Amino acid sequence: MDKRLYRSTRNRLLCGVCGGIGEFFHIDPTIVRLLWGLFALTGAGIVFYILAALIIPSDY
Repeated sequence: MDKRLYRSTRNRLLCGVCGGIGEFFHIDPTIVRLLWGLFALTGAGIVFYILAALIIPSDY
């Protein structure tokens, strides 16, 4: 089984990064969004989200 990380087109709010991470780890994307939101409060989370949106390919 070839398991790859992609940005989700089904579970997307902004760029689909959190939805893709949730699908990859088989967890609810809402939990990933909440954790990422807490991480974004540090300031670095926003930078990492933008980098992830640029690096992770979409699942067309």
